[in-house]
Order: sequence, then C-alpha cells, then structure tokens
Amino acid sequence: MLTKLEKAEQKWGGSNKLVDQWLQHRRNLLIQYFNIAGLAPYTAPEKSLPTTETVKQFCAQLVDYVSEGHFEVYDQVVNECEKSGESSKARAQHLLPQISETTDAALDFNDKYTEVESDDVLMDLDADLSKLAQAMETRFAFEDELLEQLYEHHSKAAS
Repeated sequence: MLTKLEKAEQKWGGSNKLVDQWLQHRRNLLIQYFNIAGLAPYTAPEKSLPTTETVKQFCAQLVDYVSEGHFEVYDQVVNECEKSGESSKARAQHLLPQISETTDAALDFNDKYTEVESDDVLMDLDADLSKLAQAMETRFAFEDELLEQLYEHHSKAAS
C-alpha cells in the first residue's frame, strides 16, 4: 500500500494543495496502521498487542481520513471533473458509490475499537485489521482512479 501511495504522490503530488494534504493524511494513516499491526518497520521485539490508546488514536485517524474524503475532497474533484465534460463527471460520480462501500468497513472497525476499555477485545485485532486493510486498499484504488480523472482533466486543460 505504501508503494502505491508513493506512486500516487509522484504522479499527482504538487498539482493541488488539497490533494497533497489528502495524500499526506493517507500516508499518516498507513504508518499508524503498520504500527498497530506490528508490520515492518514497526515490529515489536516480542509479539504483543498494541495499547488500547494506540488503537483509539488509529481509529481517530481512520475516521478523519474517511470523513475528509467524503466531506472535502470528493466533491471538489467531481466539480473539477465536471468542467472537462460529461464523461469525466460521469466517471467520477460512478466511483463515489464504490468508495462509499468501503466506508462501512472503516466505521465498523472504529465502532468496535474506539471505545475499547479491555484488552480482551484486542484479541480480534489481527483479523479485523486484515479485513480493514482489504477494504482500505480497495478504497485507495478507487480514490486513485478519481485522482486520475482530475489529473486527466488538468493535463488536457494545460495542453
């Protein structure tokens, strides 16, 4: 996921402040994900669960990222795509429901772990992180398609 993010940053970085900020927030979310999942380079010397506070911080980042897309980024991208014609607008609007489908996985994860008080709930964390990773990878792919629509619009407009 980080490799795909780096490619997205190389391709679209610097073209729009909102997109740059959004991609940086995606990077922060992924770093925190790798941290709580115990994936390299954040592997703990001994296999142990993250603290409940660390999981809650991740949940906050996750909800912030999902919300930022829905309430700040997507509408702006669709509006920009609209300027380049109906097909660009239609493609962007087609992607939004697909992105929204992945929101449920993020919100379900948040609902389960944001109010966690006991380490007992963390016993399901690995399986839940795996499901979340699949949903977020799908989401990132759709978001990248949305950015591609925006990029195609701006590259055509600049020509």
